[in-house]
Amino acid sequence: MRMRPTLSWTPTEDLPPATTDLQPVADALSAGAVLVLSGAGISTESGIPDYRGEDGSLSRHTPMTYQDFTADAQARRRYWARSHLGWRTFGRARPNAGHRAVAAFGRHGLLSGVITQNVDGLHQAAGSEGTVELHGSLARVVCLSCGAYSPRRELARRLEEANAGFEPVAAGINPDGDADLTDAQVGDFRVVPCAVCGGILKPDVVFFGEAVPPQRVEHCRRLVREATSLLVLGSSLTVMSGLRFVRQAAEAGKPVLIVNRDPTRGDRHALARAALPLGTALSTVAGRLGIPVDDGTAARAGG
Repeated sequence: MRMRPTLSWTPTEDLPPATTDLQPVADALSAGAVLVLSGAGISTESGIPDYRGEDGSLSRHTPMTYQDFTADAQARRRYWARSHLGWRTFGRARPNAGHRAVAAFGRHGLLSGVITQNVDGLHQAAGSEGTVELHGSLARVVCLSCGAYSPRRELARRLEEANAGFEPVAAGINPDGDADLTDAQVGDFRVVPCAVCGGILKPDVVFFGEAVPPQRVEHCRRLVREATSLLVLGSSLTVMSGLRFVRQAAEAGKPVLIVNRDPTRGDRHALARAALPLGTALSTVAGRLGIPVDDGTAARAGG
């Protein structure tokens, strides 16, 4: 079953006011077994923009949908040209203070798990073990015909060889790794097929309009059931793939805490929302709990 893409959300009710009080977050972490659900907002301080913030990419960019990618060869050409260029930026991204704080909470036994809606691998690069990639990872590629998986770096090498001299200057980079290029810049970019069967290659990510694999959803639901509270970091919760876990936690009577600059679709389910930059907020919480957070000098992005 495919989900209808949801690209925007406008509050239709009075939502609880945001605060700058981080004590509820510190209290939840002190109790332990906190499940983290992160979104694009936690990666903005690593140079990867979010979708819906003040400078969000949706103001200039419509993400690729599963339906367009599978049905239109020209759409795939545009996607792979833009993604090939964007991959270079993702490869240079490094975990920020927010990622490193989450990893530190995990090392000190305060978390029951981490679910991320991001495809950038930065939680893992910061040291968060067992992170569930709800929407997949740009570090992998899958063939839609034979199902073979391969590393993205291998595809990048093949695309470099097939498109020597492809060096356009992108207007921007998006959370899905898609760089902003004009059709003229895309030009006659050559897409390479699966090396195993010659089929269509797709990044191992969930596009808009595509369903998260049911077994992955159930795994996340189990994590919610096992957690004492849910901490949402940097997500507007516009899409149901993340919002459903907030609703599940609230219905089970588990506290939901949100740290996000802007209002979210889950605010009415939350005990509180702190409208603060994530790196600063999580570093502050770590300091209150006496948990050291590394300075990131050894962190390297995954993939």
